[in-house]
Amino acid sequence: MSDPMVSTEQLAARVGAPDLRIVDASWHLDSRDALEEYRAGHIPGAVFFDIDAISDTGSRLPHMLPQPKAFAEAVGALGISNRDDIVVYDSAGLFSAARVWWTFRAMGAERARVLDGGLPKWTEEGRPLEKGLPAPPPATFRAPFKAGLVRDLPGVRRDLGTGGAQVVDARPAARFAGAAPEPRPGLRSGHMPGALSLPLSLLIDLEGKLKPAGELRAAFAAAGVDPGRPVTATCGSGITAAGIALALARLGNEWAAVYDGSWAEWGALSELPVEIGA
Repeated sequence: MSDPMVSTEQLAARVGAPDLRIVDASWHLDSRDALEEYRAGHIPGAVFFDIDAISDTGSRLPHMLPQPKAFAEAVGALGISNRDDIVVYDSAGLFSAARVWWTFRAMGAERARVLDGGLPKWTEEGRPLEKGLPAPPPATFRAPFKAGLVRDLPGVRRDLGTGGAQVVDARPAARFAGAAPEPRPGLRSGHMPGALSLPLSLLIDLEGKLKPAGELRAAFAAAGVDPGRPVTATCGSGITAAGIALALARLGNEWAAVYDGSWAEWGALSELPVEIGA
């Protein structure tokens, strides 16, 4: 796998290419309306990927992965096929774009990358935006599901119990330690016993770009994580965990899994153990 990131310069040189599909994956935990922000201005040619809508809407957990058939229908309606180069970005720089990148990979896409620095870097450089909600011609997307990139609750419990994979938590350190409350009501504070803390913020530079490989290796080492061994990433609801997988892909480990339910599932189940402290 080549580097999972693409620069704004590289993307700008290819805007309008017939095999390029640009995806706005912006998502907010607060009350901001990502779709309205997309309508007000997005990278030319980009379609909007609604993380909450393109999900398993029958699950009690937030934005869980949809079934492959439902995913294929949804992204096909956005004009995306398996043959396309897919570039995903978000309005934060690097946040929810990693989740959609990982989702495309789990659904079999081989040519998905993330825009380094996202929409903020694009706009800071004075690059063009367009408004509105485009209606691209539909395409056919086939979704050969890669189950190895996804962990469910039994799988993450097995990882913790056997040590077969390092479980790495991307939430802020205070939430991991139980010193800060969870933003979702009804969830306990703390972390899974045996999990390692590596906040996503430590993998991103001040421009909202993924840090270079050397700095990423140092961050993983400081957290006690061996990037060459199997990793299962977790977070609050499976969004920032994908940033761990993205960073590992830059280091050559393209098979990091994401615990889809993450703390939204674990923290809500009183029968599961919780540890407090760093």
